[in-house]
Amino acid sequence: MRAIVRNHSAAILLFIPILLLMALWAWLTDFVTIQGESTIYTVACSSGEWRGQTCTGRLAPADRFRFRALPRRKEVLFWTLGKPEPSGRFTGCVIEDGRNWACPPSADAARTITLSLVAGRAVHDVSGRTQAFRAVAKWRWMLMRWGVSMGRSADY
Repeated sequence: MRAIVRNHSAAILLFIPILLLMALWAWLTDFVTIQGESTIYTVACSSGEWRGQTCTGRLAPADRFRFRALPRRKEVLFWTLGKPEPSGRFTGCVIEDGRNWACPPSADAARTITLSLVAGRAVHDVSGRTQAFRAVAKWRWMLMRWGVSMGRSADY
């Protein structure tokens, strides 16, 4: 009986760190988010200029743009985390889910970076109605915020 209890305890001790690592991975990659929400982590090019997706200087964390899709209302709300300005809104949107949607431009478009998300990634607006941006994964943005150099190229 003691051998069974000992093996059970060892399995639990092995399972807990694995579960914690999986939870950390899910959070760092935004695999798990609040339903209908996506955050885009943007970067700036400090002491340099952009050449495509490559910065001739140093990548620096910039604004985080959050989007909340409301399928029943065909709306997407958006705001910039950490900024006091009110949220903006797109209406008349085609929404598959919080990570896949497209909206027509509105007066608020100039306050954000995209008119659509595909697989959780902001699509660059070639019409110029939204702000230009370069983005990276959450884990890269977090490391940059903590002072860790993360190369010179944006993810998209």
